Amino acid sequence: MLKPTVLLVDDEERILRSLKMLFLSKYKVLSTTDGNEALKMLAQEPVHVIVSDQRMPIMLGVDLLRQAKDISPNTMRLLLTGYSDLQAIVGSVNEGEIFRYINKPWQAEELKATVDKAVEISLKLLQLHQSKTDTIAILPTPVVGQAPHVMVIDNDEGTYKEIQSIIGITNPTHWATSLDEAFNILNNKPIGVVISEIELNGEDITASIKTLKQCNPNILTVVLTSFQDTKSLISLINHGQVYRFLPKPIHKNLLARSLDATLKHYQALHLKPQLLMRHIVDTPKADEQQTLSTRVLGFIRKLRNRPAEQTLN
Repeated sequence: MLKPTVLLVDDEERILRSLKMLFLSKYKVLSTTDGNEALKMLAQEPVHVIVSDQRMPIMLGVDLLRQAKDISPNTMRLLLTGYSDLQAIVGSVNEGEIFRYINKPWQAEELKATVDKAVEISLKLLQLHQSKTDTIAILPTPVVGQAPHVMVIDNDEGTYKEIQSIIGITNPTHWATSLDEAFNILNNKPIGVVISEIELNGEDITASIKTLKQCNPNILTVVLTSFQDTKSLISLINHGQVYRFLPKPIHKNLLARSLDATLKHYQALHLKPQLLMRHIVDTPKADEQQTLSTRVLGFIRKLRNRPAEQTLN
C-alpha cells in the first residue's frame, strides 16, 4: 500500500531535516526550499498535505498556499511560522484557506497529530472525488437551493446596515447585539453565514465563535474586527475554522467581495457536502468552555441536539 504524501517547504535545510524525521516512518515525504519547485511537485503528483513556512525569500508561504489551493484543491494546507505576523495570519485564511496555523517552535506530538488529521481528511476527499460521491456518512446531506440566512453579531448598527445593503434581499439578514440574541436567532432561523465581531459589549467572544463551529460545522464564519491580537486570531483559525478575516473600519469593496466569496463557498459546500470535512474543528478546550455563560451553553446544547435536517434547511 502506498504511503500518503506530505510536502514540506522551508528555506532552512536544518528545519526541513527536523520535519522529515517526524514523518518519514509514516508518510512519503517530499521537501524543498523553493516555493516554485513545491508548486511543480503539486502539479506532478498527488500530495495529501503541504506544510509551508511563511517567511521565505523566494516566495512567502501565504502566496505558495494560495497557488497550491488552485493547483491541488484536495491538498490540505498548513502554515508554519515563528512570527506573529498579522498580515500573514489574515492572508493565510483569506487567500490560502489553510486548515491549521502552526507556531515555531512546534510541539512534535501536536504537529504529528495535526498532520495525521489533515492526511485523513485529504484521503477521504480524494476517495470521494474518485468515486464521484456527493454524500458522506459522517455529515448530514444538505438541502440545495435555499439561500442561507446571514447573521451579523456586532454592537454597531452601521456595520449591520452596511452588510445588509451589500447582501440585499437575496439572503435574509439578522442582527444580534448580544450572545443571547445570537443563539436565539440560531435556534430559530436557518443561519448559514455568521459575520461576527470578536469583542461584544466589552467581552471577548472568541470562545463562543469556536464552540459554535464545533457544534455546527456547516456554518461559515466571517470575522470583522479591529481587534489585532494575533494569538486570538490563530486560535480562531485552528479551533474555529473562520472562513475570512476582515479589518475594521470597513472597506466596502473588500467586504462585498468577501461576502460574495463566502456565500458562493456555502453553496459549493451544499452541492458537495463532503467538502465540509475541511471545516471540522477540534473540541474547544475545557477552560474555554468555562468562559461561556450557562445560558449560552444551554443554547449550544440545543444546537448540538437538533436533528441534522433542522440545521441545514
